[in-house]
Amino acid sequence: MFAVVLTCLVLIALTTVFHYEVLRLLNTWLPRLRMPNRPKLLVVVSVTFAAHAVEIAAYGLAMFLLVRHFGVGSLDGPLESSLEASMYLSAECYTSLGFADVRPLGPVRWLAGVEALNGLLLIGWSASYLYIAMEKFWRDADARRHR
Repeated sequence: MFAVVLTCLVLIALTTVFHYEVLRLLNTWLPRLRMPNRPKLLVVVSVTFAAHAVEIAAYGLAMFLLVRHFGVGSLDGPLESSLEASMYLSAECYTSLGFADVRPLGPVRWLAGVEALNGLLLIGWSASYLYIAMEKFWRDADARRHR
């Protein structure tokens, strides 16, 4: 159980710092991009989507290592304790979709629950950043129209 709790704490810290850095870099680079606002919006969505994919992969890899190499629980489903099953479960948990054909058993259930909460917070953070970026794009467009 200690390994799961420690893994949860490390992943929360890593994904939060990683997400912060991605959004900080986006905030720095966006004004420098010489392109219309619509493509900039696609850049924001693409980069944040990629950040979430990396975060999902981090949780999936941790789930795989905990189950396969540390024997801390198991995965129930057609692919059992494979890396593919771990990544799939991670995407389900991170997005708060819920369990379908792969379910965690044993102490790794804690990791699944923590990932759901962390994913919810990080997705909300991305949505907030996207709203702020769109608001700025619209303000800039309005300012150009009124000149």
